[in-house]
Amino acid sequence: MNIEFLKHSVDYGVIALLLFMSFIAVMFFIERLFFYRKLDVNKYKNKKQLDVALTKNLTFIGTIASNSPYIGLLGTVLAIMLTFMTMSEGDIVATKIMSSLALALKATAVGLVVAIISMVFYNILSRYAEVLESRYENQEI
Repeated sequence: MNIEFLKHSVDYGVIALLLFMSFIAVMFFIERLFFYRKLDVNKYKNKKQLDVALTKNLTFIGTIASNSPYIGLLGTVLAIMLTFMTMSEGDIVATKIMSSLALALKATAVGLVVAIISMVFYNILSRYAEVLESRYENQEI
């Protein structure tokens, strides 16, 4: 198998996975926003039921936010390892090495972007949930 093909497969595979993860985070964010806007806190019998409803899918967004940098870093490490394998075969062309390393670093950059966006989504939704829980508690008094 051609190492160059393997390098591109690893890089673009990791980037595709990260883009898929960001798509999931965006979809859950939009779903939660619609849910929060339509939510009637009075229909819940206790705070625990409300809390379960409010935090549904927040774990997925938080997991994406915390793990996407690691997935990007994994893509970078694998691509750098493949670059070193290419160099060990005697195929040492500086421009080829630099382009391979630049492509490898793109995976980390995409992972960081996905993490930042997902963390912003998570924080917005967490705050929204806190406000709704507070409304519920104030109505019980």
